[in-house]
Formats: sequence, structure tokens, C-alpha cells
Amino acid sequence: QVQLVESGGGLAQAGGSLRLSCAASVRTFSNYYMGWFRQAPGKEREFVAAISRSGDSTYYADSVKGRFTISRDNAKKMVYLQMNSLRPEETAVYYCAAQRWGTMTPLISEYGNWGQGTQVTVSS
Repeated sequence: QVQLVESGGGLAQAGGSLRLSCAASVRTFSNYYMGWFRQAPGKEREFVAAISRSGDSTYYADSVKGRFTISRDNAKKMVYLQMNSLRPEETAVYYCAAQRWGTMTPLISEYGNWGQGTQVTVSS
């Protein structure tokens, strides 16, 4: 079981940036594929980005490609989401998720471990 704690959310202006962090409490963090998801009010949770166990491969939702960057530091047991050029419609609760088996995937059902989320609000 992995415990995940997100931080770094807050208020940003449209076009601004935020960096989210996710701290993992697990013995071998490098065994886990990691992902970021978000859920806006009244909408379903959606995939944002995923990263391989070593960090050498990444996968993004089309809507964030070129603006968001996922990264990880296995020594620190951390995963990050750098978000640039933020848009008001990206206001949501952002969740960090972990899964040990499989591959980088956008499927919510594949992730068995979730953080509590961090609120990101983008003002126009």
C-alpha cells in the first residue's frame, strides 16, 4: 500500500504557473508507475499525465501537452507536476495516483493508490 500526499495547489491567474508535488510513503517508490488526474466540479475525474517507474518515459493528455510536465525523484520518493499557461477551465482538484503493475496508463481503474487531492483554482 502506498500513501500519497499532494501539495502545491492554490490560486493562479490564467496564463500563470503552479507546481504540484506528491510525496509517497512506500518502501520502494521506484516500483510504481505514477499519474496525475484532476476532477472539476460536476465532472468526472480525468487523466492528466503519467510517468514510468524510472522517469524516462512520460505520457500526457492531449489537452495539457506542451504546457504540463510530470517528473519524479525516486530518491526523494516524490512526483511533480509543473503546470504552465494555466486556463480557467483547469480549475479542479488534482490527484496523485500510483500503480505497481502494468504500464503508464490513463485508465483510472488501473491505479490502486490515491492521494487526497489538492485544489487548483485558475482565475480569468
